[in-house]
Amino acid sequence: MKKILAVIAASVYLMSPTANAQTITGAGATFPFPIYSKWSEAYKEKTNIELNYQSIGSSGGIKQIKAATVDFGATDAPMKGEELTATGLVQFPTVLGGVVPIINVEGIKPGELQLTGEVLADIYLGTITQWNDAKIVALNPKAKLPAENITVVHRADGSGTTFIFTDYLNEVSKLWAEKMGKGAAVKWPAASSVGGKGNEGVAANVGRVKNSIGYVEYAYAKKNKMTYVKLQNRDGNLVGPDDLTFAAAAAGADWFSTPGMGISLVNQKGAQSWPITGATFILMYCEPKNAKNSQETIKFFDWAFVNGGKMAADLDYVPLPKSVTDRIRSDIWTQIKK
Repeated sequence: MKKILAVIAASVYLMSPTANAQTITGAGATFPFPIYSKWSEAYKEKTNIELNYQSIGSSGGIKQIKAATVDFGATDAPMKGEELTATGLVQFPTVLGGVVPIINVEGIKPGELQLTGEVLADIYLGTITQWNDAKIVALNPKAKLPAENITVVHRADGSGTTFIFTDYLNEVSKLWAEKMGKGAAVKWPAASSVGGKGNEGVAANVGRVKNSIGYVEYAYAKKNKMTYVKLQNRDGNLVGPDDLTFAAAAAGADWFSTPGMGISLVNQKGAQSWPITGATFILMYCEPKNAKNSQETIKFFDWAFVNGGKMAADLDYVPLPKSVTDRIRSDIWTQIKK
Protein backbone atom coordinates (compact mmCIF):
# COMPACT_ATOMS: atom_id res chain seq x y z
CA MET A 1 0.00 0.00 0.00
CA LYS A 2 2.83 2.41 0.90
CA LYS A 3 4.49 1.69 -2.48
CA ILE A 4 1.21 2.42 -4.31
CA LEU A 5 0.75 5.71 -2.44
CA ALA A 6 4.36 6.68 -3.22
CA VAL A 7 3.79 6.02 -6.94
CA ILE A 8 0.57 8.08 -6.90
CA ALA A 9 2.30 10.93 -5.07
CA ALA A 10 5.19 10.93 -7.57
CA SER A 11 2.72 10.95 -10.48
CA VAL A 12 0.84 13.92 -9.03
CA TYR A 13 4.13 15.78 -8.61
CA LEU A 14 5.22 15.08 -12.18
CA MET A 15 1.88 16.23 -13.55
CA SER A 16 1.84 19.43 -11.51
CA PRO A 17 2.62 22.74 -13.26
CA THR A 18 5.62 23.29 -10.99
CA ALA A 19 7.13 19.91 -11.80
CA ASN A 20 6.75 20.41 -15.57
CA ALA A 21 7.99 24.00 -15.54
CA GLN A 22 11.27 24.67 -17.31
CA THR A 23 13.92 25.99 -14.96
CA ILE A 24 16.74 28.39 -15.75
CA THR A 25 19.58 28.62 -13.26
CA GLY A 26 21.76 31.46 -12.06
CA ALA A 27 24.05 32.21 -9.15
CA GLY A 28 26.01 35.09 -7.73
CA ALA A 29 25.51 38.57 -6.35
CA THR A 30 23.32 39.12 -3.29
CA PHE A 31 22.95 42.81 -4.27
CA PRO A 32 20.16 42.09 -6.86
CA PHE A 33 18.60 39.10 -5.09
CA PRO A 34 15.45 41.00 -3.95
CA ILE A 35 14.58 42.18 -7.47
CA TYR A 36 15.50 38.92 -9.18
CA SER A 37 13.19 37.14 -6.74
CA LYS A 38 10.36 39.55 -7.51
CA TRP A 39 10.87 39.29 -11.26
CA SER A 40 11.09 35.50 -11.04
CA GLU A 41 7.78 35.21 -9.21
CA ALA A 42 5.97 37.40 -11.74
CA TYR A 43 7.61 35.71 -14.73
CA LYS A 44 6.76 32.21 -13.55
CA GLU A 45 3.14 33.21 -13.08
CA LYS A 46 3.05 34.43 -16.68
CA THR A 47 5.16 31.79 -18.45
CA ASN A 48 5.47 28.81 -16.06
CA ILE A 49 9.24 29.12 -16.45
CA GLU A 50 11.07 29.16 -13.15
CA LEU A 51 14.28 30.93 -12.17
CA ASN A 52 16.43 29.10 -9.64
CA TYR A 53 18.83 31.79 -8.41
CA GLN A 54 21.44 31.11 -5.73
CA SER A 55 22.40 34.24 -3.80
CA ILE A 56 26.01 33.24 -3.02
CA GLY A 57 28.03 36.40 -3.69
CA SER A 58 29.65 37.80 -6.82
CA SER A 59 32.84 35.75 -6.57
CA GLY A 60 30.75 32.59 -6.31
CA GLY A 61 28.69 33.62 -9.32
CA ILE A 62 31.81 34.09 -11.45
CA LYS A 63 33.12 30.69 -10.37
CA GLN A 64 29.79 29.01 -11.17
CA ILE A 65 29.51 30.45 -14.69
CA LYS A 66 33.15 29.67 -15.45
CA ALA A 67 32.44 26.07 -14.40
CA ALA A 68 29.31 26.13 -16.63
CA THR A 69 27.15 24.81 -13.78
CA VAL A 70 24.54 27.59 -14.26
CA ASP A 71 22.92 29.31 -17.21
CA PHE A 72 24.16 32.71 -16.03
CA GLY A 73 26.43 34.18 -13.40
CA ALA A 74 25.73 37.43 -11.58
CA THR A 75 28.27 39.90 -10.27
CA ASP A 76 28.41 43.48 -9.02
CA ALA A 77 32.18 43.52 -9.65
CA PRO A 78 32.26 43.56 -13.46
CA MET A 79 34.78 41.37 -15.25
CA LYS A 80 37.33 43.17 -17.41
CA GLY A 81 37.11 43.05 -21.18
CA GLU A 82 40.21 40.91 -21.69
CA GLU A 83 38.93 38.31 -19.21
CA LEU A 84 35.54 38.22 -20.90
CA THR A 85 37.23 37.59 -24.24
CA ALA A 86 39.53 34.92 -22.81
CA THR A 87 36.65 33.01 -21.21
CA GLY A 88 34.14 33.43 -24.05
CA LEU A 89 31.66 35.37 -21.92
CA VAL A 90 29.51 38.43 -22.50
CA GLN A 91 28.41 40.80 -19.75
CA PHE A 92 25.53 43.24 -19.38
CA PRO A 93 23.94 45.25 -16.52
CA THR A 94 20.38 44.70 -15.34
CA VAL A 95 19.60 47.36 -12.72
CA LEU A 96 21.27 50.09 -10.70
CA GLY A 97 21.23 50.41 -6.95
CA GLY A 98 23.03 51.90 -4.01
CA VAL A 99 25.28 50.56 -1.29
CA VAL A 100 24.52 52.28 2.01
CA PRO A 101 26.29 52.45 5.37
CA ILE A 102 24.00 51.20 8.16
CA ILE A 103 24.49 51.64 11.90
CA ASN A 104 23.18 50.36 15.22
CA VAL A 105 23.62 53.27 17.62
CA GLU A 106 21.00 53.89 20.29
CA GLY A 107 18.99 57.07 19.78
CA ILE A 108 20.10 57.66 16.18
CA LYS A 109 17.31 57.47 13.59
CA PRO A 110 17.64 56.76 9.83
CA GLY A 111 19.37 59.63 8.05
CA GLU A 112 20.31 61.49 11.24
CA LEU A 113 24.00 60.59 11.23
CA GLN A 114 26.10 62.33 8.57
CA LEU A 115 29.50 61.24 7.33
CA THR A 116 32.00 62.14 4.65
CA GLY A 117 33.69 59.50 2.57
CA GLU A 118 37.03 60.21 4.24
CA VAL A 119 35.59 59.71 7.74
CA LEU A 120 33.85 56.51 6.61
CA ALA A 121 37.19 55.26 5.26
CA ASP A 122 38.91 56.13 8.56
CA ILE A 123 36.31 54.08 10.45
CA TYR A 124 36.93 51.07 8.20
CA LEU A 125 40.69 51.58 8.42
CA GLY A 126 40.39 51.48 12.20
CA THR A 127 41.89 54.95 12.72
CA ILE A 128 38.53 56.19 14.07
CA THR A 129 37.49 53.75 16.77
CA GLN A 130 34.81 55.50 18.86
CA TRP A 131 31.47 57.08 18.00
CA ASN A 132 32.30 60.28 19.87
CA ASP A 133 35.49 60.81 17.86
CA ALA A 134 36.05 64.52 17.16
CA LYS A 135 35.70 64.06 13.38
CA ILE A 136 32.27 62.40 13.72
CA VAL A 137 31.12 64.95 16.33
CA ALA A 138 32.15 67.84 14.05
CA LEU A 139 29.84 66.50 11.33
CA ASN A 140 27.01 65.81 13.83
CA PRO A 141 27.11 68.54 16.51
CA LYS A 142 23.52 67.93 17.64
CA ALA A 143 23.70 64.12 17.82
CA LYS A 144 24.13 62.29 21.13
CA LEU A 145 27.07 60.09 20.20
CA PRO A 146 28.18 57.52 22.78
CA ALA A 147 31.72 57.07 24.06
CA GLU A 148 31.60 53.49 22.78
CA ASN A 149 33.89 51.50 20.51
CA ILE A 150 32.78 51.06 16.90
CA THR A 151 32.38 47.50 15.65
CA VAL A 152 33.00 47.35 11.90
CA VAL A 153 30.86 44.81 10.01
CA HIS A 154 31.97 43.67 6.56
CA ARG A 155 31.40 40.90 4.07
CA ALA A 156 33.12 37.62 4.85
CA ASP A 157 32.66 36.28 1.30
CA GLY A 158 33.87 37.53 -2.07
CA SER A 159 31.37 40.25 -2.81
CA GLY A 160 30.44 42.71 -5.53
CA THR A 161 28.89 44.88 -2.84
CA THR A 162 32.33 45.01 -1.25
CA PHE A 163 33.83 45.87 -4.65
CA ILE A 164 31.48 48.85 -5.02
CA PHE A 165 32.07 49.93 -1.42
CA THR A 166 35.86 49.70 -1.63
CA ASP A 167 35.83 51.32 -5.08
CA TYR A 168 34.17 54.30 -3.40
CA LEU A 169 36.58 54.38 -0.43
CA ASN A 170 39.45 54.13 -2.91
CA GLU A 171 38.15 57.26 -4.69
CA VAL A 172 37.57 59.43 -1.61
CA SER A 173 40.44 58.48 0.70
CA LYS A 174 44.10 58.71 -0.30
CA LEU A 175 45.05 56.68 2.77
CA TRP A 176 42.60 53.90 1.87
CA ALA A 177 43.89 53.86 -1.71
CA GLU A 178 47.48 53.54 -0.50
CA LYS A 179 46.82 50.84 2.09
CA MET A 180 43.85 48.85 0.79
CA GLY A 181 42.76 49.54 -2.77
CA LYS A 182 39.58 47.97 -4.08
CA GLY A 183 38.31 44.46 -4.68
CA ALA A 184 35.60 41.89 -4.08
CA ALA A 185 37.54 40.77 -1.01
CA VAL A 186 40.06 42.72 1.06
CA LYS A 187 41.88 42.12 4.33
CA TRP A 188 39.91 44.38 6.65
CA PRO A 189 42.28 46.38 8.86
CA ALA A 190 40.02 47.54 11.74
CA ALA A 191 40.82 45.65 14.95
CA SER A 192 37.17 45.47 16.05
CA SER A 193 35.43 43.83 13.09
CA VAL A 194 32.85 41.15 12.34
CA GLY A 195 32.27 39.35 9.02
CA GLY A 196 28.89 38.41 7.58
CA LYS A 197 28.00 36.24 4.60
CA GLY A 198 25.97 38.05 1.97
CA ASN A 199 24.07 41.30 2.36
CA GLU A 200 21.77 39.29 4.63
CA GLY A 201 24.62 38.40 6.96
CA VAL A 202 25.91 41.97 7.23
CA ALA A 203 22.40 43.30 7.91
CA ALA A 204 21.83 40.62 10.56
CA ASN A 205 25.13 41.36 12.31
CA VAL A 206 24.55 45.12 12.38
CA GLY A 207 21.09 44.47 13.81
CA ARG A 208 22.57 42.21 16.48
CA VAL A 209 25.72 44.11 17.50
CA LYS A 210 25.26 47.43 19.30
CA ASN A 211 27.42 50.38 18.19
CA SER A 212 28.22 48.68 14.88
CA ILE A 213 28.44 49.95 11.30
CA GLY A 214 28.12 47.95 8.09
CA TYR A 215 27.29 48.34 4.39
CA VAL A 216 24.50 46.70 2.39
CA GLU A 217 22.50 47.16 -0.78
CA TYR A 218 19.70 49.60 0.01
CA ALA A 219 16.86 47.08 -0.43
CA TYR A 220 18.23 45.12 2.54
CA ALA A 221 18.42 48.26 4.70
CA LYS A 222 14.88 49.20 3.74
CA LYS A 223 13.45 45.70 4.22
CA ASN A 224 15.02 45.35 7.67
CA LYS A 225 14.16 48.97 8.66
CA MET A 226 17.80 49.69 9.44
CA THR A 227 19.34 53.04 10.29
CA TYR A 228 21.15 54.33 7.22
CA VAL A 229 23.73 57.12 7.10
CA LYS A 230 23.65 60.26 4.97
CA LEU A 231 26.82 60.90 2.98
CA GLN A 232 28.47 63.99 1.56
CA ASN A 233 28.70 63.60 -2.21
CA ARG A 234 31.28 64.87 -4.69
CA ASP A 235 29.48 68.21 -5.02
CA GLY A 236 29.67 68.68 -1.24
CA ASN A 237 25.97 68.04 -0.57
CA LEU A 238 24.62 65.70 2.10
CA VAL A 239 22.28 63.20 0.47
CA GLY A 240 20.28 60.16 1.51
CA PRO A 241 19.87 56.90 -0.44
CA ASP A 242 16.86 56.38 -2.70
CA ASP A 243 16.08 55.63 -6.33
CA LEU A 244 16.28 59.33 -7.29
CA THR A 245 19.80 59.82 -5.89
CA PHE A 246 20.93 56.53 -7.46
CA ALA A 247 19.53 57.65 -10.82
CA ALA A 248 21.26 61.02 -10.46
CA ALA A 249 24.61 59.26 -10.08
CA ALA A 250 24.05 57.34 -13.32
CA ALA A 251 22.62 60.23 -15.33
CA GLY A 252 25.74 60.76 -17.43
CA ALA A 253 26.87 57.14 -17.64
CA ASP A 254 28.55 56.11 -20.90
CA TRP A 255 27.91 52.38 -20.69
CA PHE A 256 29.69 51.40 -23.88
CA SER A 257 32.89 53.30 -23.12
CA THR A 258 34.21 50.22 -21.30
CA PRO A 259 34.34 46.62 -22.61
CA GLY A 260 31.60 44.58 -20.98
CA MET A 261 29.81 47.79 -19.95
CA GLY A 262 31.69 47.57 -16.63
CA ILE A 263 31.77 51.26 -15.73
CA SER A 264 32.15 52.66 -12.21
CA LEU A 265 29.35 54.86 -10.86
CA VAL A 266 30.88 55.76 -7.50
CA ASN A 267 31.60 59.35 -6.48
CA GLN A 268 29.89 60.81 -9.54
CA LYS A 269 29.26 64.52 -10.05
CA GLY A 270 25.76 65.88 -9.47
CA ALA A 271 24.02 67.83 -6.74
CA GLN A 272 21.78 64.88 -5.82
CA SER A 273 24.08 61.96 -6.66
CA TRP A 274 24.36 59.16 -4.12
CA PRO A 275 28.12 58.53 -3.93
CA ILE A 276 28.08 54.72 -3.58
CA THR A 277 25.99 53.79 -6.60
CA GLY A 278 26.64 50.72 -8.72
CA ALA A 279 25.22 48.40 -11.32
CA THR A 280 24.82 44.65 -11.16
CA PHE A 281 25.80 42.47 -14.12
CA ILE A 282 24.94 39.19 -15.82
CA LEU A 283 27.54 36.85 -17.35
CA MET A 284 26.66 34.39 -20.12
CA TYR A 285 28.60 32.24 -22.60
CA CYS A 286 28.73 33.20 -26.28
CA GLU A 287 28.63 29.47 -27.01
CA PRO A 288 26.52 28.01 -24.19
CA LYS A 289 26.37 24.30 -23.44
CA ASN A 290 22.58 24.53 -23.10
CA ALA A 291 21.48 26.86 -25.89
CA LYS A 292 17.79 26.43 -25.07
CA ASN A 293 18.22 27.55 -21.46
CA SER A 294 20.48 30.35 -22.58
CA GLN A 295 17.78 31.71 -24.87
CA GLU A 296 15.20 31.33 -22.10
CA THR A 297 17.53 33.38 -19.87
CA ILE A 298 17.60 36.12 -22.50
CA LYS A 299 13.80 36.01 -22.71
CA PHE A 300 13.57 36.37 -18.93
CA PHE A 301 15.76 39.49 -18.82
CA ASP A 302 14.09 40.89 -21.95
CA TRP A 303 10.74 40.54 -20.17
CA ALA A 304 12.22 42.16 -17.07
CA PHE A 305 13.55 45.12 -19.06
CA VAL A 306 10.10 45.70 -20.59
CA ASN A 307 7.85 44.84 -17.64
CA GLY A 308 9.96 44.95 -14.50
CA GLY A 309 10.69 48.65 -14.12
CA LYS A 310 8.00 49.40 -11.54
CA MET A 311 8.94 46.32 -9.52
CA ALA A 312 12.54 47.52 -9.49
CA ALA A 313 11.54 51.05 -8.45
CA ASP A 314 9.36 49.67 -5.65
CA LEU A 315 12.53 48.15 -4.17
CA ASP A 316 14.51 51.36 -4.82
CA TYR A 317 16.53 49.94 -7.68
CA VAL A 318 16.83 52.01 -10.85
CA PRO A 319 15.80 50.41 -14.16
CA LEU A 320 18.12 50.84 -17.12
CA PRO A 321 17.07 53.42 -19.74
CA LYS A 322 15.45 52.01 -22.89
CA SER A 323 18.35 53.30 -24.98
CA VAL A 324 20.69 51.06 -22.97
CA THR A 325 18.48 47.95 -23.04
CA ASP A 326 17.99 48.37 -26.80
CA ARG A 327 21.76 48.28 -27.28
CA ILE A 328 22.08 45.26 -24.99
CA ARG A 329 19.65 43.49 -27.32
CA SER A 330 21.48 44.54 -30.49
CA ASP A 331 25.11 44.48 -29.35
CA ILE A 332 25.33 41.90 -26.55
CA TRP A 333 22.63 39.28 -26.89
CA THR A 334 23.32 38.85 -30.61
CA GLN A 335 26.74 37.43 -29.67
CA ILE A 336 25.09 34.49 -27.87
CA LYS A 337 24.61 31.54 -30.22
CA LYS A 338 21.19 29.94 -30.41
